[in-house]
Amino acid sequence: EMSKHCFLGFLVSFFLTVVLGAQPTHASLKPQRVQFQSRNFHNILHWQPGRALIGNSSVYFVQYKMYGERQWKSKKDCWGIQELFCDLTDETSDIQEPYYGRVRTASGGSHSGWSMTQRFTPWWETKIDPPVMNITQVNGSLLVTLRAPDLPYRDQKGTNISMENYYELVYRVFIINNSLEKEQKVYEGAHRIVEIKALAPHSGYCAVAEMYQPTLDRSSRRSEESCVEIP
Repeated sequence: EMSKHCFLGFLVSFFLTVVLGAQPTHASLKPQRVQFQSRNFHNILHWQPGRALIGNSSVYFVQYKMYGERQWKSKKDCWGIQELFCDLTDETSDIQEPYYGRVRTASGGSHSGWSMTQRFTPWWETKIDPPVMNITQVNGSLLVTLRAPDLPYRDQKGTNISMENYYELVYRVFIINNSLEKEQKVYEGAHRIVEIKALAPHSGYCAVAEMYQPTLDRSSRRSEESCVEIP
C-alpha cells in the first residue's frame, strides 16, 4: 500500500514537473517589445526574441487588425519568418484609424502565445523626416526651395502623395553666417520657395530647415546643412 502511494506521489510530482516545467519555456519564447515604428507613414512592426536563448531556429508569425474588428488577419509575407520586423504599411494605410499587431514564435516544436502591440494610430504616431531642401545663390540672395517628404502612397495618377495632404505644415529656415558662427531663424511659414536677402557679400552661409506640425505641436529633425558662398 505504502509503495503504491509513493508511486502515485512520484507520478503526480513527475507530471507537475513535466507540465509546469514546460510552461515557462513557452512563456520565455514569447516575443518581447512588440511595437510599431513609423516614419513618414512607413509602418513597420518590430519585436525582440523571447527570453529563452534561441538560435536561428525560431520563426515568427504576424497578424494585424483594425481597432473594433473581431478577426485577426495573417500577414502572408510575415508567416514563418526569421526576421524581427514586418512591414505593415499597406495594411495600416487608413492613417486615422487605430490598429493592433501581434506576433508569436515557434521554435523546436513549441510555440508561444501571442504578444500584442499597444494601440497604434499612424496619423498621431508617425515621425516625419525633415524637408528636402535645396539652396542656390542668385544675385547675392539665397533662394531656398523646400519639399515635404514623399509618402508611401500614390494617387490615381500614380503620383506620390505629399505629407501636406495630411497635415498643416509650417516650414522653418535657419541660416548660419560662417564667419560669425551665428545662427538665426530667417523664415517661418507655409511657402516652399523662400528668398533670403540682405546677406553680407564675400561670406559663406549654410542653411538648415525643419517642419513643424502645429496640430500635434511637433517638429521634424533638421535637414542636413547646405552651404553657399555669396560673391
